[in-house]
Amino acid sequence: MIDLEAILSYWSFWDKNPPETIPREASLPERLYANLAFTIQGVRRCGKSTLLIQLMTHYKLDPKHCLYINFEDARLIGNLDTGLLDGLLTYFRNQFSKDVPLYFFLDEIQNVANWEKWMHTQLERPANNYFVVTGSNSALLSGELGSSLAGRNIVQELFPFNYSEYRLSKSTEHGNSDAKSNITNFLKTGGFPLAQTYHNPTELLQQYFNDIIEKDVRARLNSPNSTPIKRVVKMLFESIGSELSLRKIAGNLGISVDTVQSYIDACELAYLVYKCPFFSYSERKRAPRNIKYYPVDTGLRRAIATQTGLDLGKDLEAAAYLNLRQRKKNIFYWKGKGEVDFVVQSNNSLVPIQVSMESPHERHFQAIEEFFAHFPQAEEPIYVGPNDLINDFTCFDEI
Repeated sequence: MIDLEAILSYWSFWDKNPPETIPREASLPERLYANLAFTIQGVRRCGKSTLLIQLMTHYKLDPKHCLYINFEDARLIGNLDTGLLDGLLTYFRNQFSKDVPLYFFLDEIQNVANWEKWMHTQLERPANNYFVVTGSNSALLSGELGSSLAGRNIVQELFPFNYSEYRLSKSTEHGNSDAKSNITNFLKTGGFPLAQTYHNPTELLQQYFNDIIEKDVRARLNSPNSTPIKRVVKMLFESIGSELSLRKIAGNLGISVDTVQSYIDACELAYLVYKCPFFSYSERKRAPRNIKYYPVDTGLRRAIATQTGLDLGKDLEAAAYLNLRQRKKNIFYWKGKGEVDFVVQSNNSLVPIQVSMESPHERHFQAIEEFFAHFPQAEEPIYVGPNDLINDFTCFDEI
């Protein structure tokens, strides 16, 4: 028999203050709803649990009305079922009258068997209880939760630190170091929160990579061997900013194109990589074109890819993509004789974007001219450089 009260007291903040953490820049809903679960999704170790705790302060909730629990607690092994959920709900609700709103912060919820059906029942008949959940398995990460709860959830995607959050995490450690050094360090170490203070960030990021592949990718594929999956991802990481032929990957690794595609699909669902397809209004013209892929974090890429110098241009392009991805679900590239790094749709028009660590080169301007020849109604182009990273890409605000 587990001591539920002791476990809940350990995790919750009924008699202690929440830890001080770097505030996350997330687009949160104005309030929580009793008939909608709030779901935080994102790559493993990007800070979902921390954001879960920060919500108490953000929504100005009384910690005594908030139950927090992490279902990876070893004391819960053997009891991870809907009976446990019923028990914690009953235990907490019995301490208050029915008119008092209570908030349940359920971390790593995927460990509880049949939790989706239980949650659906609670949301169908709301009783002044509010639920916020996170999870790290591929089903929850991929948004399949939306199907299982039949529209009963609001989703917030969370990414590793952006530059502002990174800078806050470093402020007490390094003081006011120069901007160029900060940019280089950010692009090299990335934005995973713990990597900012860990003594060997590369070692930590390599462990993150292994965990994501094993727990969120290989498990989903039910593959007996993770090695070919890792090799595919390594090729994706080394080819960012370039079109990638699945047939070429398959030939290099001695596996089928369909297998390569299944690996990449699973990595996308785990938020490990993101795709950037060719832009065309015509599906017939878009379908046969190769896709570009970008990593969820530049530091993670560097920890896995074969090093070929600083290569900061690719990392800046990846950082720009990730910022765009938090604003737009669909990001494309375009290529004729020249290439436009990104194309996004905005206000029924197109916005071409070029990224460069230095001042834009002639090839950037020529590619834009060629793009406008095909799409004369497109908006003015955006040229992105290191200073835009410092400003957290406010150049994208009007897109």
